[in-house]
Amino acid sequence: MNNSLSPKRQGILFVLSAPSGGGKSTLLKRLKPFGDHQYSVSCTTRAPRPGEVDGTDYHFLTRSQFEQEIANDNLLEWAEVHGNFYGTKKSAVLEHLDAGHDVILDIDIQGAESIRRSNDPRILSALVDVFLTPGSVELVEQRLRKRGTETEEQLAIRISNAVNEMAQWNRYAFRILSTSPEADLEQFRAIMLSERNRSARLLT
Repeated sequence: MNNSLSPKRQGILFVLSAPSGGGKSTLLKRLKPFGDHQYSVSCTTRAPRPGEVDGTDYHFLTRSQFEQEIANDNLLEWAEVHGNFYGTKKSAVLEHLDAGHDVILDIDIQGAESIRRSNDPRILSALVDVFLTPGSVELVEQRLRKRGTETEEQLAIRISNAVNEMAQWNRYAFRILSTSPEADLEQFRAIMLSERNRSARLLT
């Protein structure tokens, strides 16, 4: 029996989803300085936005490259969103979890559902899914317009998708109602600390 006051534990897979304009990017930036988790960089076929760096923000792939990753069963989850593919490399996530490191995945509701259907017990036992939602559709539109990265047509699609996504918050273990960057961070950190103290996650 391990009598250590600091027993080892399983790595936790925090899945964070939000509609466009939900405050997810800001939350992830504020989490980074804590340095107590790994951020899994997703793959995508969409073009980089100004300031985004390949390998840091996303792994930017061509459509044929992404389809090859799917064919080789290299992705934990993948989905087509707003006309582009997004996905997460399976090997990188499992490597961190097996080493006892927490991982944060930034994925949409389709990707989260794919992970819930995983046949890998390591993934299912590690999973903690969190949905970050703004208080209104008007706030979503305001944030998207402030970002200024979409055309009017793209904006309309994202707002329509956001309405559908916000209705699915109850499929997640936790819901955070986004009010301010400070409050969002405080609530997410509380979830992280609570999950880390679960007896079931400690290895004896």
